[in-house]
Amino acid sequence: IILSPLVVGWLFGIQALAGLLLGSLLVATGLAVFQSNAGGAWDNAKKLIEQGFLGGKGTDAHKASVVGDTVGDPFKDTSGPSLNILMKLSAILSLVFVPFFVKHGGALLKFFE
Repeated sequence: IILSPLVVGWLFGIQALAGLLLGSLLVATGLAVFQSNAGGAWDNAKKLIEQGFLGGKGTDAHKASVVGDTVGDPFKDTSGPSLNILMKLSAILSLVFVPFFVKHGGALLKFFE
Protein backbone atom coordinates (compact mmCIF):
# COMPACT_ATOMS: atom_id res chain seq x y z
CA ILE A 1 0.00 0.00 0.00
CA ILE A 2 2.82 2.39 0.81
CA LEU A 3 4.61 1.67 -2.45
CA SER A 4 1.50 2.13 -4.61
CA PRO A 5 2.00 5.93 -5.12
CA LEU A 6 5.57 5.28 -6.22
CA VAL A 7 4.58 2.52 -8.63
CA VAL A 8 1.65 4.46 -10.09
CA GLY A 9 3.71 7.66 -10.47
CA TRP A 10 6.54 5.82 -12.19
CA LEU A 11 4.40 3.65 -14.47
CA PHE A 12 1.50 5.97 -15.31
CA GLY A 13 2.65 9.52 -14.55
CA ILE A 14 1.59 12.42 -12.41
CA GLN A 15 -2.05 12.56 -13.55
CA ALA A 16 -2.65 8.96 -12.54
CA LEU A 17 -0.87 9.58 -9.25
CA ALA A 18 -3.18 12.52 -8.54
CA GLY A 19 -6.17 10.29 -9.25
CA LEU A 20 -4.82 7.60 -6.94
CA LEU A 21 -4.27 10.08 -4.12
CA LEU A 22 -7.70 11.65 -4.55
CA GLY A 23 -9.45 8.28 -4.66
CA SER A 24 -7.50 7.04 -1.65
CA LEU A 25 -8.35 10.17 0.29
CA LEU A 26 -12.06 9.87 -0.42
CA VAL A 27 -12.24 6.17 0.38
CA ALA A 28 -10.06 6.39 3.50
CA THR A 29 -12.07 9.32 4.86
CA GLY A 30 -15.33 7.44 4.52
CA LEU A 31 -13.84 4.26 5.92
CA ALA A 32 -12.30 6.05 8.90
CA VAL A 33 -15.58 7.77 9.76
CA PHE A 34 -17.45 4.48 9.42
CA GLN A 35 -15.01 2.56 11.59
CA SER A 36 -14.88 5.18 14.32
CA ASN A 37 -18.66 5.47 14.48
CA ALA A 38 -19.32 1.74 14.26
CA GLY A 39 -16.80 1.02 17.01
CA GLY A 40 -18.40 3.63 19.26
CA ALA A 41 -21.88 2.28 18.54
CA TRP A 42 -20.89 -1.29 19.43
CA ASP A 43 -19.24 -0.08 22.63
CA ASN A 44 -22.30 1.97 23.59
CA ALA A 45 -24.62 -0.94 22.81
CA LYS A 46 -22.77 -3.16 25.28
CA LYS A 47 -22.93 -0.46 27.95
CA LEU A 48 -26.65 -0.02 27.36
CA ILE A 49 -27.34 -3.75 27.65
CA GLU A 50 -25.26 -3.92 30.84
CA GLN A 51 -27.52 -1.21 32.31
CA GLY A 52 -30.47 -3.59 31.99
CA PHE A 53 -31.88 -3.02 28.53
CA LEU A 54 -32.73 -6.12 26.46
CA GLY A 55 -32.46 -8.37 29.52
CA GLY A 56 -29.14 -7.18 30.95
CA LYS A 57 -26.07 -9.27 31.69
CA GLY A 58 -26.08 -13.00 31.05
CA THR A 59 -28.51 -12.89 28.13
CA ASP A 60 -27.84 -13.74 24.52
CA ALA A 61 -28.00 -10.04 23.71
CA HIS A 62 -25.22 -9.37 26.22
CA LYS A 63 -23.09 -12.18 24.82
CA ALA A 64 -23.53 -10.77 21.32
CA SER A 65 -22.72 -7.26 22.53
CA VAL A 66 -19.47 -8.51 24.09
CA VAL A 67 -18.46 -9.92 20.73
CA GLY A 68 -19.46 -6.65 19.04
CA ASP A 69 -17.45 -4.68 21.58
CA THR A 70 -14.42 -6.90 20.91
CA VAL A 71 -14.62 -5.92 17.25
CA GLY A 72 -15.65 -2.33 17.97
CA ASP A 73 -12.76 -1.38 20.23
CA PRO A 74 -10.07 -1.85 17.55
CA PHE A 75 -12.32 -0.07 15.03
CA LYS A 76 -12.76 2.91 17.30
CA ASP A 77 -9.26 3.11 18.77
CA THR A 78 -6.87 2.00 16.03
CA SER A 79 -8.29 1.36 12.55
CA GLY A 80 -10.01 4.69 11.99
CA PRO A 81 -7.18 6.94 13.24
CA SER A 82 -4.47 4.89 11.52
CA LEU A 83 -5.98 5.66 8.10
CA ASN A 84 -5.09 9.31 8.72
CA ILE A 85 -1.43 8.36 9.08
CA LEU A 86 -1.58 6.20 5.95
CA MET A 87 -2.95 9.08 3.87
CA LYS A 88 -0.35 11.52 5.17
CA LEU A 89 2.45 9.07 4.40
CA SER A 90 1.17 8.48 0.86
CA ALA A 91 0.95 12.22 0.19
CA ILE A 92 4.43 12.93 1.60
CA LEU A 93 5.99 10.10 -0.42
CA SER A 94 4.33 11.42 -3.55
CA LEU A 95 5.58 14.95 -2.93
CA VAL A 96 9.13 13.80 -2.23
CA PHE A 97 9.27 11.83 -5.48
CA VAL A 98 7.64 14.47 -7.75
CA PRO A 99 10.96 15.40 -9.44
CA PHE A 100 11.51 11.72 -10.28
CA PHE A 101 7.96 11.38 -11.63
CA VAL A 102 8.33 14.49 -13.78
CA LYS A 103 11.54 13.16 -15.35
CA HIS A 104 10.81 9.40 -15.50
CA GLY A 105 7.06 9.13 -14.87
CA GLY A 106 4.73 7.42 -17.29
CA ALA A 107 7.22 4.70 -18.19
CA LEU A 108 4.49 2.25 -19.13
CA LEU A 109 2.66 4.84 -21.21
CA LYS A 110 5.86 5.73 -23.12
CA PHE A 111 6.26 2.05 -23.98
CA PHE A 112 2.94 2.05 -25.84
CA GLU A 113 3.53 5.26 -27.85
